[in-house]
Parts: sequence; C-alpha cells; structure tokens
Amino acid sequence: MDLEFFEPAEAAALMRCTEGWLRDGAAAGRFPHACWGKGKIVFTSEHIAEIARLNEVLPTPHPSSTAHGAGTTSTRLIGTRARNRLVS
Repeated sequence: MDLEFFEPAEAAALMRCTEGWLRDGAAAGRFPHACWGKGKIVFTSEHIAEIARLNEVLPTPHPSSTAHGAGTTSTRLIGTRARNRLVS
C-alpha cells in the first residue's frame, strides 16, 4: 500500500495553497477527502492528485478564422470589471 495520509495543513503546504481553501472545498463536497474520528479531515496522496486534476485549467483551442468567417472578431473578457465596461 503506497498511500500517504496528510492533515489539511500538510496537504496545503504540498499543494502551495491555503489550508482554509482545502478545508472549505472538502466541507462543500468539491474535493475528495477522508473523515476520521469526530470529523477530522484527512487527505491521501490520491486525493491530492485528484484535487490537482479537478482544478487544472486546460487551454481551449482557438476556432479557425475560416470556420467563423474572416471578418468576425471576438472580445476576450477577464473578470467582471471588463464585462461591466462593455455593458456601459
């Protein structure tokens, strides 16, 4: 058996994230975890790998200009401030 067990603080240090983010994700059911005793959250090495996969952002392929016509342009929006500026 090659599983390692990590408390939230140890897992957060490995993942370079905050302990609170991991605890909140586990409590909300977004992240796999184990619960021991009276609700003690524990992460295995497999859980940590799965959390990393769940939060991975993969590049999206850009549509070819011939598929949508050469004259069309798209606006890339990042965040709500940019979206609000376009609406105004």
